Amino acid sequence: MNGASREALASAREQLDALTDNTAVDAAKLAEELAAVTALLDREVSLRRVLTDPAQAGEAKAELAGRLLGGQVGGETVDLLSGMVRSRWSRSRDLADAAEELAYGADLIAAQRAGALDDVEDELFRFGRIVASSTGLRAALTDRTAQGPAKAELLRSLLGGRVNPVTERIVVRLVAQPRGRSLEAGLDALSKLAAARRDRMVAVVTSAVPLSDTQRQRLGAALASVYGRQVHLNLDVDPEVLGGVQVRIGDEVINGSIAARLEEASRRMAG
Repeated sequence: MNGASREALASAREQLDALTDNTAVDAAKLAEELAAVTALLDREVSLRRVLTDPAQAGEAKAELAGRLLGGQVGGETVDLLSGMVRSRWSRSRDLADAAEELAYGADLIAAQRAGALDDVEDELFRFGRIVASSTGLRAALTDRTAQGPAKAELLRSLLGGRVNPVTERIVVRLVAQPRGRSLEAGLDALSKLAAARRDRMVAVVTSAVPLSDTQRQRLGAALASVYGRQVHLNLDVDPEVLGGVQVRIGDEVINGSIAARLEEASRRMAG
């Protein structure tokens, strides 16, 4: 998003945080209702355009949203959407994208309240690695001819009881309602959103063998010192790195693996 939409999304995030500061608010229920609102906005393009029409007064759009959703979802969801449509949006689709982000954000808040945010982050990362390594599973989950409910049932059979309920809800929603986004891109966006809950960065760490607890702590402390922020480590094992570690943070790669050093030595010899 850019321009007005970026500002509107920032305001919506603040509204969500303020609302869920009240522990009496059911964050998981809020997430499900926001997901339903996202689906509605995706289906009803004309409604989305009306709710983001800059020529219409913000209060009028908020009243319309209240009339449409009142009795269908809880008051907290109505309040959030009413606040969102009072803002200006660069594109009508941005409103649906923002509602989706708030839905995932509410689920992550539910995990954070339960002290399970770290578990959810790790499970999302591991699920992504499992999908990447299984051609058959990825094909089943991304098959455009398969219906969303069938994919959701497959995921529940795979994940039910094996991961945190928040992880299961998030992954099922992402696969059943991809909204034109690749599975990998969706999982990456969720990982970043989860990290942002604690204002921290995500580092994908690849090593030849699993790192010990002490090594993880030292690496995390070193990266936090370099970047000035807490860094969450997503750990992956790949024997092909031969030794050392490769760290990827966003587009930046810190490569300390033996394989990388051998490759560099070979290039120098060839040159």
